[in-house]
Amino acid sequence: MQENELLALIRNGENSGIEFKRDDVHPDSLAKEIAALLNLEGGYILLGIEDDGIISGLVREAKKAEEWVMDVCRNNIQPAIIPYWETILLPESRKVGVITLPADSPDKPYKAKRGAAWQTYVRVGSTSREASREEEARLYQSSHLMRYDILPVTGTSPESLDRERIENYFETILKLAVPATPDEEAWSQILRNTDIMTESRGIRLATVSGLLLFGYNPNRHLPQAGITATAYPGDQKDYATVDEEIIRGPLVSLISKRGRIAEKGVIDRAIDFVVRNMGTTAWLEGGRRNRKPTYPIEAIREATVNAVAHRDYTITVTDIEISLYSNRLEVISPGRLPNTVTIEKMKQGYRAARNELLKDILRDYGYVEHRGMGVRLRIIEAMQKHNGTEPDLIEEESRFIVRLWREK
Repeated sequence: MQENELLALIRNGENSGIEFKRDDVHPDSLAKEIAALLNLEGGYILLGIEDDGIISGLVREAKKAEEWVMDVCRNNIQPAIIPYWETILLPESRKVGVITLPADSPDKPYKAKRGAAWQTYVRVGSTSREASREEEARLYQSSHLMRYDILPVTGTSPESLDRERIENYFETILKLAVPATPDEEAWSQILRNTDIMTESRGIRLATVSGLLLFGYNPNRHLPQAGITATAYPGDQKDYATVDEEIIRGPLVSLISKRGRIAEKGVIDRAIDFVVRNMGTTAWLEGGRRNRKPTYPIEAIREATVNAVAHRDYTITVTDIEISLYSNRLEVISPGRLPNTVTIEKMKQGYRAARNELLKDILRDYGYVEHRGMGVRLRIIEAMQKHNGTEPDLIEEESRFIVRLWREK
């Protein structure tokens, strides 16, 4: 890091990726900040900087400060890390120690020692705090140490699953021979083998994915399941709406033996909502009036399916949101992008699923394509061809937004 870069960081102050610290703080305090930054997107800890940005410089000799930092990272962080260390000399012979923490740390959650205990910390703005149970679960999930989508859902039973839809999946979608309906033991074995159901201490429970895909009433046990769809008359959220629907039920549709939809699930109902509210765009061509849908169906479908397949279901307080405005369509999925996915990687076809089982079964139905090129082909290129606009893909602290623009 160059001197001018360091001074710019100091001028801008603490934020979600920058922490100021003296080098005589307690090791537990330094470990807390290191763990919190690693559990977000990495960043820098600047040693020798006061909370108000005053450059006080290292108290320890530079080599001793480096040794102290490495000891903290080895003894007060789980799993232990070796950060990148620099000592930068500033005017008036003041030295600042720079601890650089990588953005893609693979072993989340990182824990910091606090007394005799180990605690998970997360970064929220310019502060670090203890992680909630849900936040810690998301960190385990991001490292593939826990698969939330196949965890059992407390309070469910085999009766929570719609057997007609399950039979439809195996027989009509997968073209497999299925046991006779009364053969509960054979069905139980199939559902456990496919992680649609699990067994704990002799009790049979639906998994998260099983309930989302095939449950009679998923929201009874998973309040975050479903989509809230709203159409507004203007370009901002308002109390006045053109149409609104809270869409609940199993995600997938019931498919007839002829391949037609016999009963629509959440995904297809959400797409229907957009189609009936988005209207059309008209233009004159050689004296003839032509019309086309405001947004291409493939883009609507891809954005909706991606939200359902990849949202963070550990966030229990909010639905997926679909909002239609006079100038745009927004699909908002709770949670950040999964694992090592970035927006640029998405555009190139990079694949890394948060909910593996959910994604695999949606692929069986044809909702998800296997090459990972859906965002590039069905959203970006489809919108460019349809009306010449560039979709917005936006990652925020706790949600991901796909924004499609109406032709101007």
